[in-house]
Amino acid sequence: MTAPGTRAEAPAEDTDDLDVEEALALVREPHGEPRSDGTDDSPARTPAADPQAPGERPAERHRATPWTRARETAARAARSRTRRAPVSVPLADALGLALAAPLDALTDLPSFDTSAMDGWAVAGPGPWQVREEGVLAGHAQPERLTDGEAVRIATGARIPADTTAVLRTEHGRIDAQGRLHTTREMLHGQDIRPRGQECRNGDQLLPVGTLVTPAVLGLAAAAGYDTVTVVPRPRAEVLVLGDELLTEGLPHDGLIRDALGPMLPPWLRALGADVIAVRRIGDDARALHKAVTRSDADLIVTTGGTASGPVDHVHPVLDRVGAELLVDGVKVRPGHPMLLARTKEHQHLVGLPGNPLAAVSGLLTLAEPLLRTLAAHPAPEPYTLPLREPVQGHPHDTRLVPVVLRGDHAVPLHYNGPAMLRGIAAADALAVVPPGGARQGEETELLDLPWATAGIGVCFT
Repeated sequence: MTAPGTRAEAPAEDTDDLDVEEALALVREPHGEPRSDGTDDSPARTPAADPQAPGERPAERHRATPWTRARETAARAARSRTRRAPVSVPLADALGLALAAPLDALTDLPSFDTSAMDGWAVAGPGPWQVREEGVLAGHAQPERLTDGEAVRIATGARIPADTTAVLRTEHGRIDAQGRLHTTREMLHGQDIRPRGQECRNGDQLLPVGTLVTPAVLGLAAAAGYDTVTVVPRPRAEVLVLGDELLTEGLPHDGLIRDALGPMLPPWLRALGADVIAVRRIGDDARALHKAVTRSDADLIVTTGGTASGPVDHVHPVLDRVGAELLVDGVKVRPGHPMLLARTKEHQHLVGLPGNPLAAVSGLLTLAEPLLRTLAAHPAPEPYTLPLREPVQGHPHDTRLVPVVLRGDHAVPLHYNGPAMLRGIAAADALAVVPPGGARQGEETELLDLPWATAGIGVCFT
C-alpha cells in the first residue's frame, strides 16, 4: 500500500451524447492539527488557502477530473461499449436484478372468480338455506347455487355459478332453523374477485428495466412465471496489492492489517456485483500484469499502487496492456489518486487508493456508477440535508465526509482521515462537501451507503 499521491493527465472529455440501449438503458487533511480523538476544530477553509500536499505538483492536481464528471465518465464508460446478453434465471435468483424483458401476464389474474373473504357464497335475497358441505381453496369448480341457497366458502376458493355475493363471516348469523341472515346491507358482487380483475392474459405487468424486488417476485409467481429474463450481475475481481499487508493478527514490525481485502468484496456485492475472485498480489508488477491480462471479469478492482512511487505498478501495467485511461486522478478528498481504465472491449479496471477511506471514496466515485450502469439499475435520486455542524473543505476539490442521519439533519463524523475507517463504520452516508467547505445548516448532497437504505441489493454472503 502506498501513500496517496497524484498522477494526473486528465483524459479529454467526450462531450458527444452516446446512445443507450432503449429501456436498459486528502493526500493530507486540510489546515488544523487533529486532536488526539481524531477530530478537527479548524474552521471551514476557503479557496484563499491553497497548501500543496507532499509530493504533489499544482499542475498535476488541477488536471485531475472533477468529481461529478468522474462519476459521469464511469457511467458513460459502462454504456458506450458494453452490450451484455440477458439471461434467464429462476425466481429465487432474480432478486435485485433488472428485467431485460417485459413481464407480461401469462393468464388472467385471478384466473377464475374467487372469494375475497371467508364467509358464505349466497344466491338471491336472504334468508338462505345453508348447504352442508363447504367450498375450499384449491378444489374443483363447486356445484351451482340456486336462489335462496348459501354455502360456506374460504378465501381464495372458486365461486359457485350463479352466486350473488359473498357474505362475510362477521356479517352473517344462523337462526334456530339453520337459516342464514345478513346483519347489514349486502351489495351484488360483494367480496367476489372476478376473473381478470388484476390483469388479462397478455397485459404488460412490468416494463423492461424494472428492479426485481420481493413484490416483483410475488407478482411473477402469481402470473405463472418460473424464470424471468434479467440483466446479469456484473462480475468483479479484487486484486489486493501491497507487501506490507497482514491477513491475521496484530500489526507489527512495520506491517499492517489488510482492511480492504475483507471490506471490498461484500461492499461490491452490496453494489450489485458478483465477486468471482479475491487475489493477493503484493507489490509484484509481473503478478499484477498476469492477473489483469487473465481476468475475464467485467470489473477489476485494485487496491493501492495508483500513485507514482517506486512500487506503484498499476499505471505501468495499464500502459503495458494498452489500456485506455478514462479517469486518472479525481478532484476529491480522500481518494485523489483513483483511476478508471478500459482494459478490454468489455472490461474496466478501477484503481483504488490504498488508504481505506480513500478506497471507499473511489468505490462510490467510480465503481458504483459503473456497476449500476452495467446492471441497468436507475441512478438514485439525488437528495440533500442540512448539516448540523460546519465541515472543513478543500480549496479546490470535493470532499466526501461520513455522516449519520438524525431527523432532518446530517451530522458529520470525526475520524474521517484517508486512512481511517472508524467514521465510515458508523456512517449512514457520505456528505458531498464542495470546495471551500460547508457551513452549519447548509444543504449538502448525500450519498447513501448501500446497507443504510435497507436496499434489496444488499448482500453480505
